[in-house]
Amino acid sequence: MSSASAPDPPRPTPPTGASPGALVRWTIDVVNSHDAEALRQVYAPAIRARFPMRTVRSADELVAWWSGVFAAVPDLALTIQGLAESGTREDGEVFLRWRLTGHHSGAAWEGIEATGASVDLDGMDHFVVADGVLASNFVVFDQMQFARQIGLLPAEGSRLDVGLKRGFNALARRRRG
Repeated sequence: MSSASAPDPPRPTPPTGASPGALVRWTIDVVNSHDAEALRQVYAPAIRARFPMRTVRSADELVAWWSGVFAAVPDLALTIQGLAESGTREDGEVFLRWRLTGHHSGAAWEGIEATGASVDLDGMDHFVVADGVLASNFVVFDQMQFARQIGLLPAEGSRLDVGLKRGFNALARRRRG
């Protein structure tokens, strides 16, 4: 009897001849399967993805970024809330509104140790498709909302939040002054 493990299931492949919107929907399905390497199939080698915290400038960097997100939020789920597309199969744009849920319970992410906190974010992406692959992505989400959810910033309206704002305002008045 062989002790070899079962082969890995085949990696998902992007739909052929898909519209830009269908390509983005496939990408979201793959994000939800947590297979960062499969995403490489739809990234242009020089893809530029701008996130609120930094810009990623290649398919290799973007695959590594997603691997880090999956490690930090092991139960990450991304739900499409709205999608609008324009263009042709090969070239177009997609605007996506999404909701991300999960728990920051895995590895550190973007220099922040896991807190175990629940994450529930709304955001938007603007994808540009060129020659049938994702050439760029501009991502927007509320970093303050994320920071409050994981405990990096105090809860809105809490005593600490009020105190920080008072201290900041006093400093601002002094600098102007």
